[in-house]
Amino acid sequence: MKDGIHPRYQDTLARCGCGNTFTTRSTVPEIKVDICNVCHPFFTGKLKFVDTAGRIEKFKSKFAGAGYASLKKKKAGAEAPAS
Repeated sequence: MKDGIHPRYQDTLARCGCGNTFTTRSTVPEIKVDICNVCHPFFTGKLKFVDTAGRIEKFKSKFAGAGYASLKKKKAGAEAPAS
């Protein structure tokens, strides 16, 4: 390594918006994060889908009866098998 061109790698205190703090290593002395493993919905088990525009319901209503209908459709120009 060349001298004087690399940043100093040091112990860093990371602070979350929920109040949790933990130590990691970085080139900056302090890191502020919005969400961490203590308050993230995936780790807490309180996973919620935020759907203010109603996109999930719109998708479900649009494709509710379809199922695998696209697989059952015959291609245009394809001949039916002779029985």
